[in-house]
Amino acid sequence: MKLWSGRFTKQTDQLTEDFNASIAFDSRMYAQDIRGSMAHAAMLAQQGIISREEGEQIIAALQEIQQEIAEGRLQFTVEAEDVHMNIETFLTAKIGNVGKKLHTARSRNDQVALDVRLYLNDEMESIRELLLELAGTLLQISSEHRETIMPGYTHMQKAQPITLAHHLLAYFEMLRRDVERLDDCRKRVLAMPLGSGALAATGFNLDRDRVRTELGFASLTRNSLDGVSDRDFAIEFCSFASILMMHLSRFSEEIILWSSDEFSFVQLDDGFSTGSSIMPQKKNPDIAELVRGKTGRVYGDLITLLTVMKSLPLAYNKDMQEDKEALFDAIDTVKKCLLVFSPMLRTCRFQKENMAAGARGGFTNATDLADYLVGKGLPFRDAHAVVGQAVLYCVEQKKTLEELELETFQTFSERIGSDVYEHLDILNCVAKRSIPGGPAPETVKKAQREAAQWLERMQHVHQ
Repeated sequence: MKLWSGRFTKQTDQLTEDFNASIAFDSRMYAQDIRGSMAHAAMLAQQGIISREEGEQIIAALQEIQQEIAEGRLQFTVEAEDVHMNIETFLTAKIGNVGKKLHTARSRNDQVALDVRLYLNDEMESIRELLLELAGTLLQISSEHRETIMPGYTHMQKAQPITLAHHLLAYFEMLRRDVERLDDCRKRVLAMPLGSGALAATGFNLDRDRVRTELGFASLTRNSLDGVSDRDFAIEFCSFASILMMHLSRFSEEIILWSSDEFSFVQLDDGFSTGSSIMPQKKNPDIAELVRGKTGRVYGDLITLLTVMKSLPLAYNKDMQEDKEALFDAIDTVKKCLLVFSPMLRTCRFQKENMAAGARGGFTNATDLADYLVGKGLPFRDAHAVVGQAVLYCVEQKKTLEELELETFQTFSERIGSDVYEHLDILNCVAKRSIPGGPAPETVKKAQREAAQWLERMQHVHQ
């Protein structure tokens, strides 16, 4: 018999039973549901709503149930619909009528809001640790490549020379923002909704603040209608997850390109590559490709939540049951991608010679020649035109700028002197870009030092 069946005169149709049940996916929250129930029972006893003995009996039974579920001795059923009613059914079977008192001054509406917040908070901590691990991996690899010259690109065309360390630190900055976004989102996850009831709170004298403190929430939800119908925190998490996945996808795209024969900038480890069933020579960057592909999946989770919530009147509606599968999928996908990304990067072998050769092609020092002419008193726009003509000549003659003789250079501008070759040297081009945020090795070293300090602070932040 359903726990809510009092006003019904016939049993639920089996089709409705199957369609309505959420236990297949919300069962993963059983530990959080039990934590919330134990805190609720303790508070009910403290407030004299149930006796102290009844509170202790409920808590002891819930602890046993949690152990039995973990050991596989209790099985969830579709008939009990969801994780909340399954656990309440187990509780009543174990201690009888006392178990029926647990749901006093509580609704599944505020109960599920509590469980989702507790579960998400736990998972956010795991994701945060994985994010910091990846950031640390990037920082470590970048520290080994301050002198590794490579071409920087715009429009996927060679632009200016940089270092691999500088390039990797760009992704470190993306991850830094991701960590900050996650921490900011967490502030809104940690609002305690229990006590909101179905929508209009309760006439019982609850001590919501005691439950908040016991469960580790930072604040109480301020409105009972909003407390049961708010899923902004889940949407915000999926927004964070989507931005993070976008960053991982961009990085994956570069790894895929760099590992191609055309680039040959990186060799992926055999342990993080796959082969072809027909072509024996193939070594495919499947991990990076899958991360790139799974990004769309997380975007879909975000759009699912936004669409579910976009036209719901206050307060709770059954539509909101659809929030969990999308949220759980975003959590699972992000964790899997982060788990594999760090070791994939740690085992990469960067081909320094190929990167340096790439930086010396494509006229990546052309801007430096223009800057050189500016230093000789030529307005930048005029210098730009002069260098453009010189590059065109080099293209036609199949030469690089540094291969031109001084006499040839001076046909483009009399201001060019023998010191031009020093300015065209790729290493010098990078070294002189030493302002904050630039790729010069000494500047990058300072950036790495600051990044390491930030990383250490984040690893010691008490969440």
